Amino acid sequence: MNMTYAFLQQYWWFLVSLLGALLVFLLFVQGANSLIFSLGHTPEERRLVVNSTGRKWELTFTTLVTFGGAFFASFPLFYSTSFGGAYWLWMIILFSFVIQAVSYEFQNKLGNLLGVNTFQIFLVINGILGPVLLGGAVATFFDGSNFTVAKDNIVSGFNPVISSWANASHGLDALLDPWNLVLALGVFFLARILGLLYIINNVDDDALRNRGRMLLRSNTVLFLIFFLAFLIRTLLKDGYAVNPETGVIFMKPLKYLHNFLEMWYVTAILLVGVVLVLFGIGRTLLAKSYIRGIWPTGIGVVLTVLALLLCAGWNNTAYYPSNADLQSSLTITNSSSSEFTLQTMAIVSLFIPFVLAYIAYAWYCLDKKKITKEEIEQGEAY
Repeated sequence: MNMTYAFLQQYWWFLVSLLGALLVFLLFVQGANSLIFSLGHTPEERRLVVNSTGRKWELTFTTLVTFGGAFFASFPLFYSTSFGGAYWLWMIILFSFVIQAVSYEFQNKLGNLLGVNTFQIFLVINGILGPVLLGGAVATFFDGSNFTVAKDNIVSGFNPVISSWANASHGLDALLDPWNLVLALGVFFLARILGLLYIINNVDDDALRNRGRMLLRSNTVLFLIFFLAFLIRTLLKDGYAVNPETGVIFMKPLKYLHNFLEMWYVTAILLVGVVLVLFGIGRTLLAKSYIRGIWPTGIGVVLTVLALLLCAGWNNTAYYPSNADLQSSLTITNSSSSEFTLQTMAIVSLFIPFVLAYIAYAWYCLDKKKITKEEIEQGEAY
């Protein structure tokens, strides 16, 4: 197969989008952590929740790092602009994951001077900050960020900095945009929904499962309010389009709606994803014996987020718009690695299905036995 440069750029945006979608699904760990004290009314019940998510937290952190690494390798200008310019936003996200790792490791160790509750509060902080900040970061793909890019500086020995942030907030200004906050809260409540569905499936405890279903109703309503508001507004607003012949970026009315209309296959992915999300939640609420809602909902989340990210980057769209200088906006064409780099990595990417198969098998082995209070009492827990 003869892979053209344009095809490779499209292909790698698909892979990066898929990693981003998987990352959102894996935020079920953060979602469950944010509910430790709401779900667990006793120390034993809280340990059930912590032990359940403690078996999976490495997957979320690893996917976050892989997501950043894939962006660095395929679209290095985005990496230097966002991760280098909006570093306060990303540093807080990483810090929340660090305190998560420390909390899992030390909360029940001998000599713990801070107490178990303190480390569980750290997990709650991670469960709130992680989804909210990541949701705000994703929202900037549609609403823009404050940065400028000067590619001419790369050949300048006096000022080799290519991209720079236009203000001193270095990414935290993303949370000042109310629509970014809308998606951030939508992702937060989605993570809580996924966390509840995961606990219902993974923990064999009737009290936690019944409590989880009660919390699932309210979190679903809040998620739908925020997500639908962001989605409808995005479809109706002006979008960041790029002229494929000149590379000039301009505002186009209803750009994202046109993207979905012109890319019917992306629309099909979005619709299937939404149906699966609602099916998993609805059946869990209606059938008390049904505990596998995490799977249709999780797959639906991956498909929905994948469709949204593809809409943000494909079809001649600037996936990282600049509000400070429109022509500094990043597209998959002006921010990608060289054709040789993308082609070499494309060959390596063929091993991804085998890695995913290994992860799925490891997941199956870990979850083959449901977590019970007896396991907690025997000390086989965090």
